[in-house]
Amino acid sequence: MTDLSEQTNAAKTWFETLRDRICAEFEAIEREAGSDAAFQYTPWQREEEGNSDPGGGVQGLMKGKVFEKVGVNVSTVKGSFSPEFAAQVNGADADNPGFTATGISLVAHMANPHVPAVHMNTRFLTTGKAWFGGGADLNPPIPYEEDTEEFHARFRAACAGHNPTYYDRFKQWADEYFYIPHRGVHRGVGGIFYDHLECDDDPSFDRNFAFTRDVGEAFLDIYPALVRRRMESDFTDADKQTQLEWRGRYAEFNLVYDRGTLFGLKTGGNIDAILMSLPPEAVWS
Repeated sequence: MTDLSEQTNAAKTWFETLRDRICAEFEAIEREAGSDAAFQYTPWQREEEGNSDPGGGVQGLMKGKVFEKVGVNVSTVKGSFSPEFAAQVNGADADNPGFTATGISLVAHMANPHVPAVHMNTRFLTTGKAWFGGGADLNPPIPYEEDTEEFHARFRAACAGHNPTYYDRFKQWADEYFYIPHRGVHRGVGGIFYDHLECDDDPSFDRNFAFTRDVGEAFLDIYPALVRRRMESDFTDADKQTQLEWRGRYAEFNLVYDRGTLFGLKTGGNIDAILMSLPPEAVWS
């Protein structure tokens, strides 16, 4: 590749377009439930000493009748890692700490405990290397086998269009990644997780970008369908308690193990945007 900035801009444009489509669909669901809730968008600018153009992003947040709290963030930043953090990042080191990163990050916590929470993130990073990463995973407080199967089937189909090994590899990666060791439980019912789909030239960028776009399309296709299926379900106080306790586990994972949380904090990201993944209410009992 001769111009990584061109590739970063192409990815940025896609992430922003996907954000707009997802937010419009989520607002449509709120309208179907008789709510006028809408996303509030808050721009933010990153700061880095000695960097005149560190980038920033836009935090989108909605609190509604169906979506108790949903954040959809897009950011595009560039700068230098600290020497100790550079050593932990693909293609970077203390002598070459420069990076760019653009991506979309989404977490939805739902009002009805029968509606699964969800996480989705896709990103494009450049250091001494360039690569895509991301995925999506379903996090139901009260799992339904039908929902789990359909979620996985949609991402299996997205993977199959690109590489016959992707789904099995990326499902296993998600199973291993979204695990809470100190609890001995998984965060949810899984999905796919991938990283370091490296872009050594224009053809590999095009292939990996196409796959990443299909991951976004798969999410937009399946998740709203699951929300609509469950959002009017009756629930009990016991169901709500189950949800709140499950959210406690979710918070533990994001604060202790999540790479995205660490990356955002280590690179001077917006604190509110980074921690939008935390649930609006949780209990530990």
